Amino acid sequence: MIKEIIEDTIKYVKATLVHSEHGHDWWHISRVYQNAIRILHHERADILVVQLAALLHDIADAKFHDGDETIGPKVAREYLKGRQVATETIDHVVAIIENMSFKSSLGTIAFTSIEMEIVQDADRLDAIGAIGIARAFHYGGYKNRIIYDPSVPPNLHMDKEEYKKSDAPTINHFYEKLLLLKDKMNTETAKQMAVQRHEFMELYLEQFYNEVANGSNDDI
Repeated sequence: MIKEIIEDTIKYVKATLVHSEHGHDWWHISRVYQNAIRILHHERADILVVQLAALLHDIADAKFHDGDETIGPKVAREYLKGRQVATETIDHVVAIIENMSFKSSLGTIAFTSIEMEIVQDADRLDAIGAIGIARAFHYGGYKNRIIYDPSVPPNLHMDKEEYKKSDAPTINHFYEKLLLLKDKMNTETAKQMAVQRHEFMELYLEQFYNEVANGSNDDI
C-alpha cells in the first residue's frame, strides 16, 4: 500500500510540475526526495510522512502563485485525501509544507517535528553547493534580476515579508540565504553533507569577485 502511494505520488508530481520553473521542477523534487531518504537512514521518523512531504513540498510553490502560501498545502491535502491517506498523516504532511520554507523561519515558528527537520534539511541541501548556485542563477534569470550590483548591499536582517518582496541581485541571495543554511541544518547527517557544499559556494564567490575585479583591468 505504501509503495503504491509513493509510486502514484511520484507520477502525480511529475505530471503536475512538467511546465514548472526548472529550479523547482521534478528534478528538484527528486533530489530532495533522495536527500530525505539518505537522512532517514540515520534518523527514527515516520517514513511515509517524510516521503510524501518531500515529494509534495513544492507542488504549488507560493512564488509562482502570486505569493499565496495556502495553495500548496491545499493542493497537497486534496491530493492525499483523494488517495485515502490517513487523516493524521495528511495533517502532518500539510503542516510540514506550511512551515518548512526558509522564509517561514524568518517569522514565528508554528510547528516542528523530526519529519519536518528531515525534509527541511533535504530541501536546504538542494539550495546550496553547485546545484544551489545553478538554481539561484536560474531563478534570478527567470525573474530578470541583476546578477551583481556592488551598490546594492545584502540585507542581512530581513523579516519574512521583506524576504518575500525582495528583488535584489542574485549574488545578494548567497548572503541573505544560501550561506546561512549550513548552520541551520537540523540533523547530523545533513550537517555533514552541507560542509563541502558550503565550501564550494565560498570558493565560487571568491572566483566571482576575482573575475569582477580583474575584468575592469582586462585589455579589450
